[in-house]
Amino acid sequence: MPQNKNKLIELMVGNLANAVLHKILERAIDNIDISSKYLKEIDNSWEVAKRYREKINPLDRPLPEKERGEIKEKIIRKVKAELQIRMAHGYGNLDLEGVERITEEILKKIRIEG
Repeated sequence: MPQNKNKLIELMVGNLANAVLHKILERAIDNIDISSKYLKEIDNSWEVAKRYREKINPLDRPLPEKERGEIKEKIIRKVKAELQIRMAHGYGNLDLEGVERITEEILKKIRIEG
């Protein structure tokens, strides 16, 4: 079971990181058409992450503190790395400072952070 749990955590982290990334991209763009695509991507990633979260541990039981910290750090690292790549490709107005705050909001929403 631990291997399966670790795989589920990695899949959940990937989807949550994608949701955080697209939330930042959505806030940085003025084009409504592109913004709506980012919102759709956020919703899709969020729904998939919720399903993985439910498979890892029942929602009424919190994850162990160690796992919560690792999940948060992995998401932040992934998002910041992707934002750096996007900035190198010419994306502007990206809020690197907001990554941790948005990550904490999403983790609270999915009941990983308290």
